[in-house]
Amino acid sequence: MVKMTIQDKLALLSDAAKYDASCASSGTTKRGSRDGKGLGSTTGSGICHAYAPDGRCISLLKILMTNYCVYDCAYCVNRVSSNVPRARFTVGEVVWLTTEFYRRNYIEGLFLSSGILKSSDYTMEEMVRIAERLRSDGFRGYIHLKTIPDASPELIERAGLAADRLSINVELPTDASVRAFAPEKNPAGIRQAMGKVRLTKEDYADRTHTGRRRGKFAPAGQSTQMIVGADAANDATILGNASRLYGAYGLKRVYYSAFSPIPDASAVLPLVDPPLMREHRLYQADWLLRFYDFGLDEIVTRDGAGMLDLDVDPKLAWALANRDRFPVDVNRADKEALLRVPGFGTKIVQRIIAARRNGALALQDIRRMGGRVKQASSFVVARGHTPGQMLDASDLRARFVKPKQMELF
Repeated sequence: MVKMTIQDKLALLSDAAKYDASCASSGTTKRGSRDGKGLGSTTGSGICHAYAPDGRCISLLKILMTNYCVYDCAYCVNRVSSNVPRARFTVGEVVWLTTEFYRRNYIEGLFLSSGILKSSDYTMEEMVRIAERLRSDGFRGYIHLKTIPDASPELIERAGLAADRLSINVELPTDASVRAFAPEKNPAGIRQAMGKVRLTKEDYADRTHTGRRRGKFAPAGQSTQMIVGADAANDATILGNASRLYGAYGLKRVYYSAFSPIPDASAVLPLVDPPLMREHRLYQADWLLRFYDFGLDEIVTRDGAGMLDLDVDPKLAWALANRDRFPVDVNRADKEALLRVPGFGTKIVQRIIAARRNGALALQDIRRMGGRVKQASSFVVARGHTPGQMLDASDLRARFVKPKQMELF
């Protein structure tokens, strides 16, 4: 067997990590090293790999510690029965790579996941050692650790004290799908581990009798990922499960990862991947549920099949189906009504409410604020503008649908 260089391992294990979507770096505590102490930062900018909610580009070294795995999950390219080249980083190699990449301004943090090597505790211990060693060496950048559900509570606690964010993947939208495609994984055990992370975080946030907190445990919270399109779950099922996860475990994000056919795939998997637009629509619907007070039954109603409309975004689809709720007067409507207007985001609505105190707003004013006036104009009344018969036009939906390019074959 040819001994692999660290460059060979990096090429293999960074490519193997691309299937994990849950690597955003928002929500962490601000830390820097401008005071001359330590190394790294959670607030700078560099090569873009993820975006924080405020629009900052965040660069992360995203790798697997190893792509060896004792599990045989049908949808995973690294499963034990998969015929792929294998590699493994040592603790020292990951620490060295993270540090050197930061020194060269390539990254601002580390996203570390892994296959299961030997056992859950053995693998989790190695990952925790990496994070702890980086911190002891003065690294102040962002660290996201993929947590192994079966690992001991002590290891998960150590992980949360060293990392900014922890994530535990629920894998698939339903327990039945997990049992079918990943029989060695226990859906109830996954949720139990997520609950343990939430309780431990709350415990560390409680103040002692002296008014101090015990410490910072996973300050950026926890996230999870669901694979979309590997099973028959519809969008209503996927979003319903996500809503329950947000409520029960206080998650920062649920990530939706469109299934991609993998090399040497299992025969039980679909032969083609779902449209990437489905993943995009799920993210848009997720945002409406969390920040716009939409109900699940309002979003996923198309044809009774529980699927989102791929041709238009979920808010526009709702508006087209509920034209009796429009037009909305931008100079008089309350916040809840404005949030339902297609083309208006939460920040635009805040700006509209603040600006209209100084005088009636026209569409040009809203355009300058960043509102998507082309989409909103059919649904709003503004100074000098009414939609007229446009709102009742039979071809209104068609005006928003981009024509599809015809295929030659």
